[in-house]
Amino acid sequence: MDDSGIGRHDRGMRLSPVVAVPLILLWAFGYPLGALGVAAMSPMLLVFLRFGLSGIAMAVVVRATGRRWPCGAALRHAVVAGLLGQAGQFMGLYLGLTAGVPPAVAALVIAVNPVVTTLAARITLAEKLTGRKVVAAALGLAAVVAACWSAVGHLTHAGAGIGFTLLGLAGLVSGGLYQQRFCRGADPITLNAVGLMSSALPAGIAAIATGLAVPHPVRAVEVLAAMVVLSSLVATTLYVRAIAQAGAVAAASVFAVIPSVTALMTYAMFGTRPSLGAVVGLVLGAAACVVTSGVGGHGARRVIRRAALRATGQGPVRSGA
Repeated sequence: MDDSGIGRHDRGMRLSPVVAVPLILLWAFGYPLGALGVAAMSPMLLVFLRFGLSGIAMAVVVRATGRRWPCGAALRHAVVAGLLGQAGQFMGLYLGLTAGVPPAVAALVIAVNPVVTTLAARITLAEKLTGRKVVAAALGLAAVVAACWSAVGHLTHAGAGIGFTLLGLAGLVSGGLYQQRFCRGADPITLNAVGLMSSALPAGIAAIATGLAVPHPVRAVEVLAAMVVLSSLVATTLYVRAIAQAGAVAAASVFAVIPSVTALMTYAMFGTRPSLGAVVGLVLGAAACVVTSGVGGHGARRVIRRAALRATGQGPVRSGA
């Protein structure tokens, strides 16, 4: 496979707000949803069922829409990208939680994705470390620290389980970079379908090894249904689409704002009042997304206002606002 397009994302391709805004909202919603899920069933069983049921659903979508499955080298690359970005990320995250890593610490580790991806893209894809990327990475890191400030002090008490969480971060970063390098031109829906089905096997093995308890069956079914539709079918496909549209670095930039949006959603769902840091993190994270995407002027203000207003439940903002 030729390398002619590896650096093309440095030459003006931008992450569309039409992709970024729903991606941020749905990915952020996945954290409180996951908290409900692990309270209803064993974490690894939850991951296995999510992957398995989502993979079946995505296969139905592929069949119904007449899409062609990848084959040969394209299929192998799709499997690797899925195992890294889905199995690696979510199994690492949930194994860490099972081992006692506090959820806030896990969110903090995963949210440094923009910084790690920017540096890793420089090393693995030879992407230029431009001033814009440096500023965006700094804003993203500041946004994450502000939103997760209360968790920073718990890092030293996270225990050995933090290793699983770091593996989850490594899977997320490497999966995005691998997709950009080897899966250029792949259909996001078929790519997501292959990734989900490939990830079900290791998740199933982990589920058997760690236990199959379901203390709250009704809630488990409700949460699992929401995770399959919102997190796996829609959010993950949007993330795959974001990488294809603008590259791994730009797609990773949305993680700078996700912790703050999650805090606001948690407030709406559970009444847990967000901190001032969450609000500051929302503004800094939105600014990081804007800088990464190269949006300026009215476009920048529109992205920030849309993310903030929708996250707080105040309704959509019209494109001309």
